[in-house]
Amino acid sequence: MEDKKEKLALLIRKAIDEAASSKGLKIPDGFSVLLERPRREGQGDWATNAAMQLAKLFGAKPAELAGEIASRLGECADIAGVEVAMPGFLNFTLTDNWIADIIKDALKQGKNYGRSDSGQGRRIQVEFVSANPTGPIHLGHGRGAAVGDVVSSVLEFAGWKAEREYYINDAGLQMENLGKSTQSRYFALLGREAEAPFPKDGYPGDYIDGIAKRILDENGPSLADRPLEETVAFFRDETCKDVLEFIKKDLSDFGVSFDVWFSERSLFEGDIVPRTIALLKSRGFAYESEGAVWFRSTEFGDDKDRVMVRNNGITTYFTSDIAYLQDKYERGFDRLVYVWGADHHGYVPRIRSVNKALGASDDRLDIMLIQFVSLLRDGVPVSMSKREGTFVTLREVMDEVGRDATRFSFVNRKCDSHLEFDLEVAKRTSSDNPVYYVQYAHARICSIMREAASRGVRMPDISEIEPGALSDPFEIRLAKEISRFPEEAQKAASNLEPHRIALYASSIAEAFHAFYNSKKVLGEEERVMNARLLLTAAAKVAISNALSLLGISAPEKM
Repeated sequence: MEDKKEKLALLIRKAIDEAASSKGLKIPDGFSVLLERPRREGQGDWATNAAMQLAKLFGAKPAELAGEIASRLGECADIAGVEVAMPGFLNFTLTDNWIADIIKDALKQGKNYGRSDSGQGRRIQVEFVSANPTGPIHLGHGRGAAVGDVVSSVLEFAGWKAEREYYINDAGLQMENLGKSTQSRYFALLGREAEAPFPKDGYPGDYIDGIAKRILDENGPSLADRPLEETVAFFRDETCKDVLEFIKKDLSDFGVSFDVWFSERSLFEGDIVPRTIALLKSRGFAYESEGAVWFRSTEFGDDKDRVMVRNNGITTYFTSDIAYLQDKYERGFDRLVYVWGADHHGYVPRIRSVNKALGASDDRLDIMLIQFVSLLRDGVPVSMSKREGTFVTLREVMDEVGRDATRFSFVNRKCDSHLEFDLEVAKRTSSDNPVYYVQYAHARICSIMREAASRGVRMPDISEIEPGALSDPFEIRLAKEISRFPEEAQKAASNLEPHRIALYASSIAEAFHAFYNSKKVLGEEERVMNARLLLTAAAKVAISNALSLLGISAPEKM
Protein backbone atom coordinates (compact mmCIF):
# COMPACT_ATOMS: atom_id res chain seq x y z
CA MET A 1 0.00 0.00 0.00
CA GLU A 2 2.91 2.38 0.74
CA ASP A 3 4.32 1.68 -2.72
CA LYS A 4 0.96 2.51 -4.24
CA LYS A 5 0.79 5.70 -2.20
CA GLU A 6 4.23 6.77 -3.41
CA LYS A 7 3.37 5.80 -6.98
CA LEU A 8 0.15 7.84 -6.80
CA ALA A 9 1.99 10.85 -5.34
CA LEU A 10 4.49 10.74 -8.22
CA LEU A 11 1.65 10.50 -10.75
CA ILE A 12 -0.07 13.55 -9.25
CA ARG A 13 3.19 15.50 -9.17
CA LYS A 14 3.77 14.72 -12.84
CA ALA A 15 0.29 16.06 -13.68
CA ILE A 16 0.96 19.21 -11.63
CA ASP A 17 4.30 19.80 -13.35
CA GLU A 18 2.64 19.43 -16.77
CA ALA A 19 -0.09 21.92 -15.80
CA ALA A 20 2.51 24.39 -14.52
CA SER A 21 4.68 24.01 -17.60
CA SER A 22 1.72 24.72 -19.89
CA LYS A 23 1.31 28.09 -18.16
CA GLY A 24 5.00 28.92 -17.85
CA LEU A 25 4.95 28.47 -14.07
CA LYS A 26 7.49 26.86 -11.76
CA ILE A 27 6.45 24.80 -8.75
CA PRO A 28 8.23 26.10 -5.60
CA ASP A 29 11.19 24.12 -4.30
CA GLY A 30 10.27 21.90 -1.37
CA PHE A 31 6.68 21.35 -2.50
CA SER A 32 5.53 17.77 -2.14
CA VAL A 33 2.25 16.02 -2.76
CA LEU A 34 0.71 14.96 0.54
CA LEU A 35 -1.76 12.09 0.49
CA GLU A 36 -4.07 11.48 3.43
CA ARG A 37 -6.90 9.09 4.04
CA PRO A 38 -10.32 10.75 3.68
CA ARG A 39 -12.07 11.29 6.98
CA ARG A 40 -15.38 9.92 5.81
CA GLU A 41 -16.45 6.71 4.13
CA GLY A 42 -17.34 7.04 0.48
CA GLN A 43 -14.66 9.63 -0.24
CA GLY A 44 -12.21 7.20 -1.76
CA ASP A 45 -9.01 5.65 -0.50
CA TRP A 46 -6.63 8.64 -0.70
CA ALA A 47 -7.06 12.40 -0.89
CA THR A 48 -4.74 15.34 -1.56
CA ASN A 49 -5.10 19.08 -1.05
CA ALA A 50 -2.36 19.87 -3.58
CA ALA A 51 -4.72 22.00 -5.69
CA MET A 52 -5.63 24.10 -2.65
CA GLN A 53 -1.94 24.63 -1.88
CA LEU A 54 -1.12 25.74 -5.43
CA ALA A 55 -4.29 27.64 -6.40
CA LYS A 56 -2.74 31.05 -5.70
CA LEU A 57 0.32 30.27 -7.82
CA PHE A 58 -1.90 29.19 -10.73
CA GLY A 59 -4.32 32.08 -10.24
CA ALA A 60 -7.21 29.65 -10.26
CA LYS A 61 -9.91 28.43 -7.92
CA PRO A 62 -8.83 25.27 -6.06
CA ALA A 63 -11.65 23.16 -7.52
CA GLU A 64 -10.80 24.28 -11.06
CA LEU A 65 -7.11 23.45 -10.59
CA ALA A 66 -8.05 20.09 -9.06
CA GLY A 67 -10.09 19.32 -12.19
CA GLU A 68 -7.17 20.22 -14.46
CA ILE A 69 -4.79 18.01 -12.45
CA ALA A 70 -7.28 15.14 -12.66
CA SER A 71 -7.56 15.55 -16.44
CA ARG A 72 -3.79 15.19 -16.82
CA LEU A 73 -3.41 12.02 -14.74
CA GLY A 74 -3.88 9.68 -17.67
CA GLU A 75 -4.49 5.98 -17.35
CA CYS A 76 -3.36 4.13 -14.25
CA ALA A 77 -4.10 0.47 -13.56
CA ASP A 78 -4.39 1.12 -9.82
CA ILE A 79 -6.91 3.99 -10.01
CA ALA A 80 -10.59 3.12 -10.33
CA GLY A 81 -11.86 6.69 -10.02
CA VAL A 82 -10.94 10.33 -9.32
CA GLU A 83 -13.31 12.84 -7.79
CA VAL A 84 -12.99 16.59 -7.18
CA ALA A 85 -14.48 17.48 -3.81
CA MET A 86 -15.05 21.01 -2.56
CA PRO A 87 -13.30 23.21 -1.86
CA GLY A 88 -10.57 21.59 -3.96
CA PHE A 89 -9.65 18.12 -2.78
CA LEU A 90 -8.82 15.30 -5.13
CA ASN A 91 -10.21 11.97 -3.90
CA PHE A 92 -8.85 8.74 -5.39
CA THR A 93 -10.47 5.32 -5.33
CA LEU A 94 -8.17 2.39 -6.02
CA THR A 95 -9.01 -0.78 -7.93
CA ASP A 96 -9.64 -4.14 -6.28
CA ASN A 97 -5.99 -5.00 -6.81
CA TRP A 98 -5.01 -2.98 -3.75
CA ILE A 99 -6.72 -5.41 -1.35
CA ALA A 100 -4.76 -8.35 -2.70
CA ASP A 101 -1.57 -6.30 -2.56
CA ILE A 102 -2.16 -5.35 1.10
CA ILE A 103 -2.70 -8.97 2.08
CA LYS A 104 0.39 -10.07 0.18
CA ASP A 105 2.52 -7.35 1.78
CA ALA A 106 1.38 -8.20 5.31
CA LEU A 107 1.85 -11.96 4.91
CA LYS A 108 5.19 -11.71 3.10
CA GLN A 109 6.68 -9.30 5.64
CA GLY A 110 5.18 -10.89 8.76
CA LYS A 111 6.86 -9.46 11.85
CA ASN A 112 8.51 -6.83 9.68
CA TYR A 113 5.20 -5.55 8.30
CA GLY A 114 5.14 -1.82 9.04
CA ARG A 115 8.86 -1.59 9.74
CA SER A 116 10.74 1.28 8.07
CA ASP A 117 14.23 2.72 7.89
CA SER A 118 13.47 6.40 8.45
CA GLY A 119 15.82 6.43 11.43
CA GLN A 120 18.64 5.11 9.23
CA GLY A 121 20.41 3.56 12.19
CA ARG A 122 20.93 6.86 13.98
CA ARG A 123 21.33 6.73 17.75
CA ILE A 124 18.53 8.06 19.92
CA GLN A 125 18.37 7.96 23.68
CA VAL A 126 15.04 7.78 25.49
CA GLU A 127 15.35 8.66 29.16
CA PHE A 128 12.23 7.88 31.15
CA VAL A 129 10.81 7.06 34.58
CA SER A 130 13.93 8.39 36.39
CA ALA A 131 11.95 8.46 39.64
CA ASN A 132 13.91 9.43 42.73
CA PRO A 133 14.98 6.18 44.44
CA THR A 134 13.02 7.14 47.54
CA GLY A 135 10.15 4.67 47.24
CA PRO A 136 8.31 2.21 45.03
CA ILE A 137 7.13 3.18 41.55
CA HIS A 138 3.72 4.86 41.69
CA LEU A 139 1.06 5.18 38.99
CA GLY A 140 2.41 8.37 37.43
CA HIS A 141 5.84 6.82 37.02
CA GLY A 142 4.18 3.68 35.68
CA ARG A 143 2.50 5.66 32.92
CA GLY A 144 5.85 7.24 32.08
CA ALA A 145 7.40 3.77 31.98
CA ALA A 146 4.81 2.49 29.50
CA VAL A 147 5.05 5.60 27.31
CA GLY A 148 8.85 5.62 27.28
CA ASP A 149 9.08 1.92 26.54
CA VAL A 150 6.57 2.02 23.67
CA VAL A 151 8.17 5.15 22.22
CA SER A 152 11.51 3.33 22.24
CA SER A 153 9.94 0.34 20.51
CA VAL A 154 8.26 2.36 17.74
CA LEU A 155 11.51 4.26 17.16
CA GLU A 156 13.39 0.97 16.79
CA PHE A 157 10.65 -0.23 14.43
CA ALA A 158 11.27 2.91 12.36
CA GLY A 159 14.98 2.23 12.01
CA TRP A 160 16.43 4.16 14.95
CA LYS A 161 18.98 2.63 17.29
CA ALA A 162 17.18 3.40 20.54
CA GLU A 163 18.76 3.22 23.97
CA ARG A 164 16.62 3.23 27.11
CA GLU A 165 18.08 5.03 30.11
CA TYR A 166 17.04 5.56 33.73
CA TYR A 167 18.58 8.58 35.49
CA ILE A 168 19.03 7.79 39.17
CA ASN A 169 18.62 10.95 41.28
CA ASP A 170 20.86 9.60 44.02
CA ALA A 171 22.37 12.90 45.14
CA GLY A 172 21.00 15.82 47.12
CA LEU A 173 18.77 16.61 50.06
CA GLN A 174 16.00 14.11 49.27
CA MET A 175 18.50 11.27 49.54
CA GLU A 176 19.74 12.65 52.84
CA ASN A 177 16.17 12.62 54.14
CA LEU A 178 15.72 9.09 52.85
CA GLY A 179 18.74 7.94 54.83
CA LYS A 180 17.53 9.72 57.94
CA SER A 181 14.08 8.11 57.54
CA THR A 182 15.56 4.60 57.63
CA GLN A 183 17.98 5.60 60.37
CA SER A 184 15.06 6.78 62.52
CA ARG A 185 13.12 3.54 61.95
CA TYR A 186 16.26 1.55 62.83
CA PHE A 187 16.46 3.37 66.16
CA ALA A 188 12.71 2.84 66.67
CA LEU A 189 13.18 -0.93 66.31
CA LEU A 190 15.66 -0.67 69.17
CA GLY A 191 13.23 1.34 71.28
CA ARG A 192 15.45 4.43 70.95
CA GLU A 193 13.46 6.55 68.53
CA ALA A 194 13.91 9.69 70.63
CA GLU A 195 17.62 9.63 69.79
CA ALA A 196 16.93 9.84 66.03
CA PRO A 197 13.61 11.67 65.42
CA PHE A 198 11.88 11.02 62.13
CA PRO A 199 12.76 13.90 59.73
CA LYS A 200 10.08 16.45 58.91
CA ASP A 201 10.41 15.73 55.17
CA GLY A 202 11.04 12.02 55.58
CA TYR A 203 9.47 9.03 53.86
CA PRO A 204 6.92 7.24 56.06
CA GLY A 205 6.05 4.23 53.89
CA ASP A 206 6.07 0.68 55.20
CA TYR A 207 8.97 -0.17 52.89
CA ILE A 208 11.21 2.01 55.09
CA ASP A 209 10.36 -0.17 58.08
CA GLY A 210 11.29 -3.27 56.11
CA ILE A 211 14.66 -1.83 55.06
CA ALA A 212 15.42 -0.76 58.63
CA LYS A 213 14.66 -4.28 59.84
CA ARG A 214 16.98 -5.79 57.24
CA ILE A 215 19.79 -3.47 58.30
CA LEU A 216 19.23 -4.38 61.94
CA ASP A 217 19.20 -8.12 61.16
CA GLU A 218 22.45 -7.85 59.19
CA ASN A 219 24.34 -5.35 61.34
CA GLY A 220 22.88 -5.68 64.81
CA PRO A 221 22.42 -2.68 67.13
CA SER A 222 25.99 -1.35 66.90
CA LEU A 223 25.12 1.37 64.38
CA ALA A 224 23.05 3.10 67.06
CA ASP A 225 26.12 3.60 69.23
CA ARG A 226 27.86 5.78 66.64
CA PRO A 227 27.16 9.48 66.02
CA LEU A 228 24.14 10.01 63.76
CA GLU A 229 26.08 12.05 61.23
CA GLU A 230 28.56 9.20 60.78
CA THR A 231 25.96 6.60 59.82
CA VAL A 232 23.41 8.59 57.82
CA ALA A 233 25.40 8.03 54.59
CA PHE A 234 25.35 4.27 55.27
CA PHE A 235 21.58 4.30 55.81
CA ARG A 236 21.15 6.43 52.68
CA ASP A 237 23.16 4.07 50.47
CA GLU A 238 21.55 0.93 51.85
CA THR A 239 18.06 2.37 51.43
CA CYS A 240 18.83 3.58 47.93
CA LYS A 241 20.14 0.12 47.01
CA ASP A 242 17.01 -1.63 48.29
CA VAL A 243 14.61 0.86 46.72
CA LEU A 244 16.38 0.52 43.38
CA GLU A 245 15.92 -3.23 43.60
CA PHE A 246 12.17 -2.68 44.22
CA ILE A 247 12.03 -0.36 41.22
CA LYS A 248 13.98 -2.69 38.93
CA LYS A 249 11.80 -5.66 39.88
CA ASP A 250 8.56 -3.73 39.36
CA LEU A 251 9.70 -2.37 36.00
CA SER A 252 10.95 -5.77 34.86
CA ASP A 253 7.60 -7.35 35.72
CA PHE A 254 5.98 -4.47 33.84
CA GLY A 255 7.93 -5.47 30.75
CA VAL A 256 10.35 -2.54 30.90
CA SER A 257 14.11 -2.98 30.86
CA PHE A 258 16.79 -0.31 30.62
CA ASP A 259 20.06 -0.40 28.75
CA VAL A 260 21.66 2.07 31.16
CA TRP A 261 21.07 3.00 34.80
CA PHE A 262 22.86 6.34 35.11
CA SER A 263 23.78 7.62 38.57
CA GLU A 264 23.60 11.37 39.22
CA ARG A 265 26.50 10.96 41.64
CA SER A 266 28.70 9.72 38.79
CA LEU A 267 28.55 13.18 37.25
CA PHE A 268 30.65 14.47 40.16
CA GLU A 269 33.12 11.61 40.12
CA GLY A 270 34.62 12.72 36.79
CA ASP A 271 35.28 16.12 35.26
CA ILE A 272 32.07 16.56 33.24
CA VAL A 273 30.71 19.28 35.58
CA PRO A 274 33.74 21.64 35.48
CA ARG A 275 34.24 20.96 31.77
CA THR A 276 30.63 21.82 30.97
CA ILE A 277 30.78 25.01 33.04
CA ALA A 278 33.99 25.96 31.22
CA LEU A 279 32.29 25.29 27.87
CA LEU A 280 29.37 27.55 28.77
CA LYS A 281 31.76 30.27 29.93
CA SER A 282 33.68 30.06 26.66
CA ARG A 283 30.42 30.45 24.74
CA GLY A 284 29.36 33.42 26.86
CA PHE A 285 26.48 31.65 28.58
CA ALA A 286 28.01 31.33 32.09
CA TYR A 287 29.70 33.92 34.28
CA GLU A 288 30.86 34.53 37.84
CA SER A 289 29.25 37.10 40.12
CA GLU A 290 29.04 37.53 43.90
CA GLY A 291 31.18 34.46 44.37
CA ALA A 292 28.74 32.24 42.45
CA VAL A 293 28.59 30.86 38.92
CA TRP A 294 25.49 31.77 36.91
CA PHE A 295 23.86 30.50 33.72
CA ARG A 296 22.80 33.39 31.49
CA SER A 297 19.23 32.15 31.06
CA THR A 298 17.87 35.66 30.44
CA GLU A 299 19.45 35.34 26.98
CA PHE A 300 16.70 32.79 26.28
CA GLY A 301 13.75 34.69 27.70
CA ASP A 302 13.97 33.65 31.36
CA ASP A 303 13.04 36.29 33.93
CA LYS A 304 16.40 35.94 35.70
CA ASP A 305 19.74 34.16 35.39
CA ARG A 306 20.04 30.85 37.25
CA VAL A 307 22.66 29.80 39.78
CA MET A 308 24.86 26.86 38.81
CA VAL A 309 27.41 26.96 41.65
CA ARG A 310 26.51 28.73 44.90
CA ASN A 311 28.99 31.04 46.64
CA ASN A 312 29.74 28.22 49.08
CA GLY A 313 30.96 26.07 46.19
CA ILE A 314 27.98 23.69 46.18
CA THR A 315 26.37 22.99 42.83
CA THR A 316 22.62 23.19 42.25
CA TYR A 317 20.26 20.57 40.82
CA PHE A 318 20.27 22.67 37.65
CA THR A 319 24.00 22.07 37.25
CA SER A 320 23.47 18.32 37.37
CA ASP A 321 20.90 18.59 34.59
CA ILE A 322 23.23 20.72 32.47
CA ALA A 323 26.16 18.33 32.89
CA TYR A 324 23.90 15.33 32.26
CA LEU A 325 22.69 16.83 28.97
CA GLN A 326 26.26 17.46 27.86
CA ASP A 327 27.25 13.95 28.89
CA LYS A 328 24.54 12.54 26.65
CA TYR A 329 25.87 14.40 23.66
CA GLU A 330 29.40 13.31 24.45
CA ARG A 331 28.20 9.72 24.36
CA GLY A 332 27.39 10.23 20.69
CA PHE A 333 23.59 10.33 20.56
CA ASP A 334 22.11 11.99 17.49
CA ARG A 335 18.87 12.77 19.26
CA LEU A 336 17.58 12.84 22.82
CA VAL A 337 14.11 12.22 24.21
CA TYR A 338 13.17 13.13 27.78
CA VAL A 339 9.96 11.69 29.24
CA TRP A 340 8.94 13.84 32.21
CA GLY A 341 5.96 14.20 34.49
CA ALA A 342 3.65 17.12 33.73
CA ASP A 343 4.78 18.82 36.95
CA HIS A 344 8.09 19.52 35.15
CA HIS A 345 6.44 21.66 32.46
CA GLY A 346 7.97 24.86 33.84
CA TYR A 347 11.42 23.34 33.49
CA VAL A 348 11.09 22.63 29.77
CA PRO A 349 12.11 26.12 28.53
CA ARG A 350 15.12 26.06 30.82
CA ILE A 351 16.49 22.76 29.54
CA ARG A 352 15.82 23.87 25.96
CA SER A 353 17.83 27.03 26.60
CA VAL A 354 20.69 24.90 27.94
CA ASN A 355 20.50 22.79 24.78
CA LYS A 356 20.96 25.93 22.68
CA ALA A 357 23.75 27.20 24.92
CA LEU A 358 25.62 23.92 24.45
CA GLY A 359 25.43 24.45 20.70
CA ALA A 360 22.91 21.71 19.87
CA SER A 361 20.05 22.26 17.44
CA ASP A 362 16.46 22.24 18.66
CA ASP A 363 15.58 19.18 16.61
CA ARG A 364 18.02 17.05 18.59
CA LEU A 365 15.99 17.39 21.80
CA ASP A 366 12.41 16.27 22.43
CA ILE A 367 10.59 16.50 25.75
CA MET A 368 7.42 14.50 26.34
CA LEU A 369 5.24 15.46 29.30
CA ILE A 370 3.18 12.75 31.00
CA GLN A 371 -0.05 13.90 32.59
CA PHE A 372 -1.28 12.57 35.90
CA VAL A 373 -3.25 9.36 36.45
CA SER A 374 -6.43 9.31 38.50
CA LEU A 375 -7.38 5.92 39.84
CA LEU A 376 -11.03 4.89 39.89
CA ARG A 377 -12.95 1.86 41.06
CA ASP A 378 -16.27 1.59 39.23
CA GLY A 379 -16.16 5.33 38.65
CA VAL A 380 -15.35 6.22 42.26
CA PRO A 381 -11.96 7.96 42.83
CA VAL A 382 -9.35 6.07 44.87
CA SER A 383 -7.52 8.49 47.16
CA MET A 384 -3.74 8.67 46.92
CA SER A 385 -1.23 10.59 49.03
CA LYS A 386 2.50 10.11 48.58
CA ARG A 387 3.33 12.25 51.60
CA GLU A 388 1.13 10.11 53.85
CA GLY A 389 2.64 6.94 52.41
CA THR A 390 -0.74 5.76 51.05
CA PHE A 391 -0.05 6.29 47.35
CA VAL A 392 -1.02 3.47 45.01
CA THR A 393 1.98 1.72 43.53
CA LEU A 394 2.42 0.30 40.06
CA ARG A 395 2.91 -3.10 41.71
CA GLU A 396 -0.51 -2.96 43.38
CA VAL A 397 -2.26 -2.14 40.11
CA MET A 398 -0.35 -4.79 38.15
CA ASP A 399 -1.19 -7.40 40.77
CA GLU A 400 -4.88 -6.54 40.54
CA VAL A 401 -5.51 -6.06 36.80
CA GLY A 402 -2.42 -7.55 35.15
CA ARG A 403 0.47 -6.16 33.16
CA ASP A 404 -1.25 -6.07 29.77
CA ALA A 405 -4.30 -4.12 30.91
CA THR A 406 -2.11 -1.67 32.83
CA ARG A 407 0.25 -1.02 29.92
CA PHE A 408 -2.56 -0.61 27.40
CA SER A 409 -4.48 1.77 29.65
CA PHE A 410 -1.39 3.93 30.16
CA VAL A 411 -0.80 4.46 26.43
CA ASN A 412 -4.40 4.49 25.22
CA ARG A 413 -4.56 8.29 25.34
CA LYS A 414 -2.20 11.09 24.38
CA CYS A 415 0.47 11.28 27.05
CA ASP A 416 -0.26 14.98 27.66
CA SER A 417 -3.92 14.17 28.43
CA HIS A 418 -5.09 13.43 31.96
CA LEU A 419 -5.84 9.73 32.40
CA GLU A 420 -8.60 8.15 34.47
CA PHE A 421 -7.79 4.50 35.09
CA ASP A 422 -10.75 2.43 36.29
CA LEU A 423 -9.55 -0.79 37.90
CA GLU A 424 -12.86 -2.59 37.47
CA VAL A 425 -13.09 -1.78 33.75
CA ALA A 426 -9.53 -3.05 33.27
CA LYS A 427 -10.56 -6.43 34.71
CA ARG A 428 -13.66 -6.96 32.58
CA THR A 429 -13.77 -9.65 29.92
CA SER A 430 -15.90 -7.59 27.56
CA SER A 431 -15.62 -4.94 24.87
CA ASP A 432 -15.64 -2.31 27.64
CA ASN A 433 -12.05 -3.33 28.34
CA PRO A 434 -10.01 -2.18 25.31
CA VAL A 435 -7.04 -4.50 25.78
CA TYR A 436 -9.33 -7.52 26.17
CA TYR A 437 -11.16 -6.45 23.00
CA VAL A 438 -7.91 -6.34 21.00
CA GLN A 439 -6.49 -9.57 22.43
CA TYR A 440 -9.80 -11.33 21.83
CA ALA A 441 -9.60 -10.39 18.14
CA HIS A 442 -6.20 -12.06 17.93
CA ALA A 443 -7.46 -15.12 19.80
CA ARG A 444 -10.49 -15.36 17.48
CA ILE A 445 -8.22 -15.38 14.44
CA CYS A 446 -6.13 -18.16 15.97
CA SER A 447 -9.34 -20.07 16.65
CA ILE A 448 -10.33 -19.80 12.97
CA MET A 449 -6.92 -21.13 11.95
CA ARG A 450 -7.21 -24.06 14.37
CA GLU A 451 -10.70 -24.88 13.14
CA ALA A 452 -9.53 -24.77 9.54
CA ALA A 453 -6.73 -27.20 10.34
CA SER A 454 -9.12 -29.53 12.18
CA ARG A 455 -11.37 -29.60 9.08
CA GLY A 456 -8.43 -30.31 6.84
CA VAL A 457 -8.71 -26.94 5.12
CA ARG A 458 -5.43 -26.02 3.50
CA MET A 459 -4.13 -22.52 4.12
CA PRO A 460 -3.97 -21.02 0.62
CA ASP A 461 -0.80 -19.54 -0.79
CA ILE A 462 -0.79 -15.74 -1.03
CA SER A 463 -0.44 -16.04 -4.80
CA GLU A 464 -3.88 -17.67 -4.95
CA ILE A 465 -5.89 -14.66 -3.88
CA GLU A 466 -8.12 -13.25 -6.60
CA PRO A 467 -8.44 -9.45 -6.80
CA GLY A 468 -12.23 -9.41 -6.97
CA ALA A 469 -12.88 -12.05 -4.31
CA LEU A 470 -13.15 -9.48 -1.51
CA SER A 471 -15.66 -6.74 -2.25
CA ASP A 472 -18.01 -6.69 0.75
CA PRO A 473 -17.87 -3.46 2.87
CA PHE A 474 -16.80 -5.44 5.97
CA GLU A 475 -13.95 -7.05 4.03
CA ILE A 476 -12.85 -3.75 2.53
CA ARG A 477 -12.95 -2.01 5.90
CA LEU A 478 -10.73 -4.69 7.45
CA ALA A 479 -8.31 -4.49 4.51
CA LYS A 480 -8.09 -0.72 4.93
CA GLU A 481 -7.29 -1.15 8.62
CA ILE A 482 -4.53 -3.63 7.79
CA SER A 483 -3.08 -1.17 5.28
CA ARG A 484 -3.03 1.62 7.89
CA PHE A 485 -0.56 -0.10 10.21
CA PRO A 486 2.66 1.00 8.46
CA GLU A 487 1.39 4.59 8.37
CA GLU A 488 0.44 4.60 12.04
CA ALA A 489 3.74 3.01 13.06
CA GLN A 490 5.65 5.66 11.12
CA LYS A 491 3.56 8.52 12.54
CA ALA A 492 3.97 7.15 16.06
CA ALA A 493 7.75 7.24 15.61
CA SER A 494 7.96 10.57 13.77
CA ASN A 495 5.68 12.42 16.18
CA LEU A 496 6.55 10.48 19.36
CA GLU A 497 2.91 9.46 19.74
CA PRO A 498 2.69 5.94 21.20
CA HIS A 499 -1.06 6.29 21.71
CA ARG A 500 -1.45 5.94 17.94
CA ILE A 501 -0.54 2.27 18.18
CA ALA A 502 -3.05 1.60 20.95
CA LEU A 503 -5.81 3.44 19.07
CA TYR A 504 -4.89 1.58 15.89
CA ALA A 505 -5.04 -1.76 17.71
CA SER A 506 -8.55 -0.92 18.95
CA SER A 507 -9.62 0.20 15.48
CA ILE A 508 -8.45 -2.92 13.64
CA ALA A 509 -9.91 -5.12 16.38
CA GLU A 510 -13.26 -3.41 15.89
CA ALA A 511 -13.02 -3.92 12.12
CA PHE A 512 -12.15 -7.58 12.57
CA HIS A 513 -14.97 -8.27 15.07
CA ALA A 514 -17.43 -6.61 12.68
CA PHE A 515 -16.14 -8.76 9.83
CA TYR A 516 -16.23 -11.90 11.98
CA ASN A 517 -19.81 -11.26 13.15
CA SER A 518 -21.11 -10.62 9.63
CA LYS A 519 -19.18 -13.02 7.42
CA LYS A 520 -18.31 -16.70 7.53
CA VAL A 521 -14.72 -17.59 6.78
CA LEU A 522 -14.94 -21.37 6.64
CA GLY A 523 -17.59 -23.27 4.71
CA GLU A 524 -17.92 -20.75 1.87
CA GLU A 525 -17.10 -21.49 -1.76
CA GLU A 526 -13.38 -22.11 -2.14
CA ARG A 527 -12.60 -18.83 -3.93
CA VAL A 528 -14.22 -16.72 -1.19
CA MET A 529 -13.03 -18.91 1.67
CA ASN A 530 -9.42 -18.71 0.50
CA ALA A 531 -9.59 -14.94 0.16
CA ARG A 532 -11.12 -14.54 3.62
CA LEU A 533 -8.59 -16.90 5.18
CA LEU A 534 -5.77 -14.80 3.75
CA LEU A 535 -7.47 -11.56 4.83
CA THR A 536 -7.83 -12.99 8.34
CA ALA A 537 -4.19 -14.08 8.41
CA ALA A 538 -3.09 -10.59 7.31
CA ALA A 539 -5.20 -9.04 10.08
CA LYS A 540 -3.45 -11.34 12.54
CA VAL A 541 -0.08 -9.97 11.38
CA ALA A 542 -1.16 -6.36 11.88
CA ILE A 543 -2.74 -6.98 15.29
CA SER A 544 0.20 -9.05 16.49
CA ASN A 545 2.72 -6.42 15.39
CA ALA A 546 0.75 -3.65 17.08
CA LEU A 547 0.54 -5.61 20.33
CA SER A 548 4.25 -6.35 20.10
CA LEU A 549 5.06 -2.64 19.87
CA LEU A 550 2.85 -2.05 22.90
CA GLY A 551 4.69 -4.75 24.84
CA ILE A 552 1.44 -6.67 25.26
CA SER A 553 0.87 -10.39 24.77
CA ALA A 554 -1.04 -11.75 21.77
CA PRO A 555 -2.90 -14.77 23.20
CA GLU A 556 -4.01 -17.61 20.95
CA LYS A 557 -6.80 -18.66 23.31
CA MET A 558 -9.00 -16.69 25.71
